[in-house]
Amino acid sequence: MTDEHFDRRVRDADPYRPEVIAHLGGAAQDLLEEILSAPTLEPIADPPGKRVRARRHLMSGLATASVAAAILAVVFTVSIAKPDQPGDREVSPSIDSSSAAPGTVSYSAMVLKAAEENPRLLINQPGWKATTVYGFAEKEGTIAFTNGKRQLSMNWYPADQYGSYHDDRLNGSKGDQPNGSKPESVKVDRWPGDLFRYGASDFAVMLRPRDGSFVELRTGGAWTRSEFDRVLATVIRVDARTWLAALPAEIVTPERAQEQAAKVLVGVPLPPGFDAATLADQGVNDAYQFGAAVTSKVGCGWIAEWLRAKQAGDEAARKRAADALRSSHQWKVLHDMNAEGDWPEVFWKIADQVAAGDVPKDYKGAIACE
Repeated sequence: MTDEHFDRRVRDADPYRPEVIAHLGGAAQDLLEEILSAPTLEPIADPPGKRVRARRHLMSGLATASVAAAILAVVFTVSIAKPDQPGDREVSPSIDSSSAAPGTVSYSAMVLKAAEENPRLLINQPGWKATTVYGFAEKEGTIAFTNGKRQLSMNWYPADQYGSYHDDRLNGSKGDQPNGSKPESVKVDRWPGDLFRYGASDFAVMLRPRDGSFVELRTGGAWTRSEFDRVLATVIRVDARTWLAALPAEIVTPERAQEQAAKVLVGVPLPPGFDAATLADQGVNDAYQFGAAVTSKVGCGWIAEWLRAKQAGDEAARKRAADALRSSHQWKVLHDMNAEGDWPEVFWKIADQVAAGDVPKDYKGAIACE
């Protein structure tokens, strides 16, 4: 989860909050192949050069434990029918993956239902890569795309929050922002919405509620209005299978959680009662988010043990917990994540304070302890 997404959940208003089909054919195949080879995306709202991931507070309450999907396959055949025009178009792209077994992709009823609960928007234009996916809750989540220095995030929220978000955008796109203007009516794949302009190259489109949620698209990087209009004209709403197939290959799905957790936990001492099986409850997330979720559970477990030992007067156990928290400075997973975001620094700060005998009052919020 990006900073922007978490802040929206917590504050329900964020001053920096950030969607046809003609005939897909080879263009869709190119798009999907590029998606699967995508690198990690710098979130749109983060400062240049470094993600501010300290406020992830992770997927607690946001991810669904039931989401499970086989994302990769060598060849799959999907229907790309729009919801309001079922069965009118089909595409059969081929996707190569060295890690997937040959066959036709299949999804469980649960994961298909979860995908159907979100707006399922993709950019049908060569060069755009889906680089971040998080949330995947029934009515809330994000998929972000990048093409060179331009970025476009698609964030969806429960429909009952539309009014407050829309009012916030009206305030944020007026005189207190450069080049402020009244919203313009636009359509994204025949889905009506309002376009807000926050700056010379900063645009957002809020689509009206549909099927229990609404979508906001937000630009990042260097854009012109004409470029934004051209990209909006290529955004399409697809069926659940097509959307699932477009998820980046490197994301961690529940069925891959144990395998990825084993890599993350190398050299990490585990607190008493730690259950790696619960890591599948994190939903669908990229590697950074999953690493933060795992280290959060480990850190919270050791802090709980430190507090228990202190209350019980068990000095040996308290020392073990303190040593484990100090050892986080040597955890490979945190060092691997440090170049990408600020989660490790926040984690180390809390760990060091607890190990020194000073438990911060806000430690649960800082590292997402339940």
